[in-house]
Amino acid sequence: MKENLKVKHMFPGGNTTKGFYSFFDQILSQNDANHIFSIKGGPGVGKSSVMKKIGKVMTDLGYCVEYHHCSSDPNSLDALVITDLKIALLDGTCPHIVDPENPGAVDEIINLGEYWNEEKLKSNKDNIVKVNSDIKRNFAKAYHYLKSAKKIYEVYEKTEKLAFKVNNFNLLKGNIINELFNNIPIEEKIGKERHLFSFALTPIGITQYRDTLINECQKRYIFKESIGATSEELMNEIKNEAIKRGLDVDCYHSPIKIEKIEDLIIPEIGVSLSAHHDYNKCEFDYDKEIDLKEFLDKEILSAYIDELNEDKEMFEKLLYKGLAYITKAKSIHDLLEEYYIPSMDFTKIDQLVNKLIDKILKYKK
Repeated sequence: MKENLKVKHMFPGGNTTKGFYSFFDQILSQNDANHIFSIKGGPGVGKSSVMKKIGKVMTDLGYCVEYHHCSSDPNSLDALVITDLKIALLDGTCPHIVDPENPGAVDEIINLGEYWNEEKLKSNKDNIVKVNSDIKRNFAKAYHYLKSAKKIYEVYEKTEKLAFKVNNFNLLKGNIINELFNNIPIEEKIGKERHLFSFALTPIGITQYRDTLINECQKRYIFKESIGATSEELMNEIKNEAIKRGLDVDCYHSPIKIEKIEDLIIPEIGVSLSAHHDYNKCEFDYDKEIDLKEFLDKEILSAYIDELNEDKEMFEKLLYKGLAYITKAKSIHDLLEEYYIPSMDFTKIDQLVNKLIDKILKYKK
């Protein structure tokens, strides 16, 4: 994806092996924000469209913008951040319900329910209730499969680690940390951490926008890895070293193993570190490649290869079965939108967009 350097794409929440997991509190903190709009309303009422229209205007005006995509429909937005102005617009509806923490001082509710025809929606009550129930049932099935996939993932990881040369890996960790931070002293203040997702399990498959996250980094590392020969420990140690030196870090996690950082970005020193594997490939230019699979002892690995292949096959079968139910839930959700879209007054919503843009631009310096 070729993008304006001022535009970034990511996921603030995800369909994961722990069910739906939210990093919504990481989008823009209350302490940092000038204003946060929490947009309420049903499916198809225009929440995402409002954010997209505002995002387009802001990028055209030259502002830095973050598009936070919905993991259940990556063509829709869960949030928009105008970083220069410290403004966020959030989808405040289920499953990532966002209510004001500091009403008036920071937060404002935008209720798109003011622009729908309630009588028309009530006439379709039974259908709407049934469709909502079907959506929940399919997501529940998807999460059962994904949770089962995680169990097999853990078995595979534990087995493959039996062949991992830990001492060689520890030497690599020391060398990389020294390379990154040798001339950067430890500070009295610690850096800030921000946590989001760089890829997601979506109705159109595994989806990522990580090239837009690293586009301002001058030094880009990638770690070629497998489930057992992983950069997880290395990423955590680099993150900890950075924040000890007062450097802020952006941590982008895996929906397969949430505690695993897939992309670590240290903006102040222009460095990105990214995991490259079968489920999240690095499709961008990089400066340094480190193959962690070289730390696997081939002789030891050969003794377990049959069971590892079986585990990998089972993991992927369960993973893609979960994705199939996420896809099914999306197709049912589209039916739900068919009841809401004809009930909306989009002319008034367009007028609202103009008012919101005027309000946002009052925060420009």
